[in-house]
Amino acid sequence: MKGFMQWFKASSKMKRWIFLILIGIILACYGLAEILVTKEISFQEVGKVIAIFVIGFISIVLGLIFLNKRTLEILIEATDDRMENKKNVNVKSLIFNKTVYDQGPNVVVIGGGTGLNTVLSGLKNYTSNLTAIVTVSDYGEGVTNSRRELEMLPLGDVKDSIISLASKETEIGKLFNHEFTKGKLEGLSFSDIYFSAMKEVNGNFEDSIIKSNEVLRMIGKVIPVTLDEMNIVAELANGYMVEERARIPEVVSEKITTINRIFLNPSNCRPTPGVVEAIKKADCIIIGPGSLYTNVIPNLLVNGVAKAIKESPAIKVYISNIMTEPGQTDDYSVSDHLNAIIEHCGNGVVDYCIYDTGEVIPEFIKRYNSEGQDLVEQDIDKVRGIKFLQRNLSMIANDHIRHDPNLVAASIIELICDDLKYQDKQNDPQYLMLNNKLREEKRISKVKKAMEKRERKEQAENAGRHTAKLEKRKSKFSNKYSERIASIREADEKARIKTQKEQVKKEKKKVTKKRTFNGMKPKETKTKPKSARGMRRKG
Repeated sequence: MKGFMQWFKASSKMKRWIFLILIGIILACYGLAEILVTKEISFQEVGKVIAIFVIGFISIVLGLIFLNKRTLEILIEATDDRMENKKNVNVKSLIFNKTVYDQGPNVVVIGGGTGLNTVLSGLKNYTSNLTAIVTVSDYGEGVTNSRRELEMLPLGDVKDSIISLASKETEIGKLFNHEFTKGKLEGLSFSDIYFSAMKEVNGNFEDSIIKSNEVLRMIGKVIPVTLDEMNIVAELANGYMVEERARIPEVVSEKITTINRIFLNPSNCRPTPGVVEAIKKADCIIIGPGSLYTNVIPNLLVNGVAKAIKESPAIKVYISNIMTEPGQTDDYSVSDHLNAIIEHCGNGVVDYCIYDTGEVIPEFIKRYNSEGQDLVEQDIDKVRGIKFLQRNLSMIANDHIRHDPNLVAASIIELICDDLKYQDKQNDPQYLMLNNKLREEKRISKVKKAMEKRERKEQAENAGRHTAKLEKRKSKFSNKYSERIASIREADEKARIKTQKEQVKKEKKKVTKKRTFNGMKPKETKTKPKSARGMRRKG
């Protein structure tokens, strides 16, 4: 009974549609009763009864449609963890079903680094059917301990992807990145010990990652692109070979050259079991953003990956970088990024390219320019066979230009919705869930922006009122004591003049005494008549 009454709360917004259905039933019954009861009826009355019946029937249909739609919205809100922290938003569960996102689209994200983690952080709010295929080319890099079993773990970007998909992202991030500074564990991070322990328990690295999905309550799963030892080798334009992934940008900058191509050593790296299967089952495949030659393309060069992407019926999307990367993509444009992928993997890997509007604060661009980076030029006319979508994707985080997780995810989900709509699947539960979720996200974003704007306005108004208050106080003081202030200033001026005169007199006395001491007759200070002076001379 308590659960039933929750449907009639104001926050549920259900009563209006229930009321519309009741009105429809009453009108339909009234029209039907009029026809059955009345023995003789004119054409005018027939038209009136039919109109009442039709209005009642339409009211019932509309009420049922909007009631079901609102039920789905409540279902989505009730399973969105982020909504629980929103103020002034009632998300008390009327219907609680944590498996709602399992009905979401099956999305595969391929890449590495912060770009991959950004996409995962945004998409996990729309679907649980997420698979992150991650680069693993840094065997032993970043591990300071000399223990062989830890050095041989191909962690790469796996750890960061697991953190991004964790339901408690912040807490897991702090735990995994914690580094011990004392005792026998000095120099090791918690993630090193965790993966080493998981490997011993499960027998291999692959099972360790898969089991981590359950242990850490991850939304989706992370799969290393290969479990074979994979080294990324760069062939530069001057013929020089760089065999260490971490040194590629440094050598490119030193040699003042560019990257000609990237290849794997050994070249016969096998994909991890589950990688090709995930790509074949995907509704959407996301490539990037990230370091083009060290995080994006290497995944596609693993045997069978590029082929599986080309054969997949999924939507294939490339998220373009916002800024160029020194030593890798200097002076690269959007078309240069895409052409590099096509040259390494062939056509058919990318159907859509989503790129940023480029509207970034100039001060931050100047800061990046000083470090050898610039905005990726948007020359979309130089690539054919790919559809381009310009979206607002950027944000400023910790004084750095980054992809906004929510904006990137919304752009991808909007593209999936458009594809479902093109297939006439507007009534599909997946489309309804995603579309309602997008609308809710836009509403929340709009409310947040309005609140931020209101806060800025209030701060400005408070500052203005404070200044006006100070000026008002000052003006009241000036008006009340203006005469006294004037008299004080006049007295100060008189005292200053008097002091100056006294100083002049003292100076004159000093000069007079000095002349008397030297045997000289001091000059008369008073002027005598001319005749008197003449008489003194004669005498």
